[in-house]
Amino acid sequence: MGTRLFSGMVLLGLILFSTPSIGAKEGFKELLKKAKLGDAKAQFSLGVVYTIGSGAHQNYSEAIKWWKKSAEQGHAEAQIALGEMYQRGIGLKQNYKEALQWYNKAAALGNASAQITLGRMYRDGKGVTKNYNEAVQWYTKAAEHGNASAQYDLGLMYNEGKGVPRDYKEAAAWFTKAANQGLVEAQNSLGLMYDMGQGVPQNDVCAYKWWNLAAAQGHELAIINRDSALNNLTPTQIAEGQRLSMEFKPLVETEK
Repeated sequence: MGTRLFSGMVLLGLILFSTPSIGAKEGFKELLKKAKLGDAKAQFSLGVVYTIGSGAHQNYSEAIKWWKKSAEQGHAEAQIALGEMYQRGIGLKQNYKEALQWYNKAAALGNASAQITLGRMYRDGKGVTKNYNEAVQWYTKAAEHGNASAQYDLGLMYNEGKGVPRDYKEAAAWFTKAANQGLVEAQNSLGLMYDMGQGVPQNDVCAYKWWNLAAAQGHELAIINRDSALNNLTPTQIAEGQRLSMEFKPLVETEK
């Protein structure tokens, strides 16, 4: 299993593990000592170490053991990590019911990552009965916390009329929030909204701006959309779109 599976949690664990005063071996010993004393953060970080095999041999059983101890103390990231192990069947038998239980615990603590995960499970019907209304509720909680991915997913629900009445204006509003944080999928989708005048006034320059920004991040559809738009723009409009792109600075919404 690669680190991509737990990107956010692994990063946090590594931050906790890699303090300036602690080297790899010393860091592991210190973590183990703290974890045995009941330190929830150390238990979570120790689980990360065992998961990625940094400072110790990769051992999913040990990772699960320490994450469970941390999760039982109310550590949200450990609860999410356990949920993912159960959901994917890594180190133990796949069990969606257990995964859902741990995600719900983290979500109840206000963790946006858990909330968006629940939203996607209900949207896709993975481990639960597909329920767009439930998905929208979880997406909304995470989106209101400032989570860009949740804002984008919620925008898609409004755009497609899933779990809520179709509302292009609401979709564009959530796409805008996510796009302003630099989320590439939202930037491409927002460009489409401006191109078609759905939920926002039709504006070729704004469409070009958002596609240009998404294209700069390597989004393939945005590259196609941007290049196609060039055929319908005047040199003045292209220059304005490029200026707006250059002036763009991603906003970072503090997750509440």
